[in-house]
Amino acid sequence: MTPTRYAFIKASWHADIVDRALDGFHQLIPPEQIDVFDVPGAFEMPLLSRDLAASGRYAAVIAAAFVVDGGIYRHEFVAQAVVDGLMRAGMDTGVPVLSVSLTPHQYQETEHHKQIYRAHFVEKGREAAKAALTIGKTRAALAA
Repeated sequence: MTPTRYAFIKASWHADIVDRALDGFHQLIPPEQIDVFDVPGAFEMPLLSRDLAASGRYAAVIAAAFVVDGGIYRHEFVAQAVVDGLMRAGMDTGVPVLSVSLTPHQYQETEHHKQIYRAHFVEKGREAAKAALTIGKTRAALAA
């Protein structure tokens, strides 16, 4: 039997923005089919993604984070490590692991930027839901 549940991981950094991805995901997939997991930051997502995918409980795992330049570390390095880890989790388990992890070139903690990225995360969450559903349908057709 193919799982009909979805795991949705959210990084807590910039939660006011990142949580909007779940709002977009809910527009296509009902909340009762989604298990939500919070992690401190983006770097913690790949390991949990792998564990959730390997559990056999989920049709897909979605990981959402907002990786910005904090001035202390190279955010490009973190973003690349996260995306590589998410891809590896999916490839190793055979379960789709989808990224809603965004790394803007320029981000400032202004209300204007926050509004822009909140709206963008809603759209990206909706796109992740579409991708999860499409991959599931395609894989089911291949198995038939």
